[in-house]
Amino acid sequence: MEHSFKIGDSKVLESRETLDGTMIRRRRESSDGHRFTTYERIEMPPLTVTKRSGNKEIYDRDKLLLAVRRSVGKFFNSELEVEEVVNKASDILYSYGTDEITSKQIGEAVLDVLAEVNEVAYVRFASVFREFKTLEDFENILKEQKKKK
Repeated sequence: MEHSFKIGDSKVLESRETLDGTMIRRRRESSDGHRFTTYERIEMPPLTVTKRSGNKEIYDRDKLLLAVRRSVGKFFNSELEVEEVVNKASDILYSYGTDEITSKQIGEAVLDVLAEVNEVAYVRFASVFREFKTLEDFENILKEQKKKK
């Protein structure tokens, strides 16, 4: 369904901060009566990501969101929960205070967040990120998680 209105032709009905405080959610209404939602997020300075291959690219939060959604999204009750995981992981990455990070640091940041919010998603993501090959790999990560509790 395609709409032919502009955000500038709309009025804000309601504004709320998201649960994690990283975005503003605005309910809007266009001049012709259509309602929609927009999200505003603080734009962060670009980070350069060094991949395992040695290639470099700009950190793309949306790419990370897609990867997390694809790999562990089904373990969450809403898209907002997945967004919060990515927001928290991004906060960790920016907290390093450097303009260059590695893909390994991205994966570890996601794991740190998942360990706190969803154990099953943590194990699933770890199995892909750390390329588990044996049952022993799964057993080891489960033992590791139990020790942390």
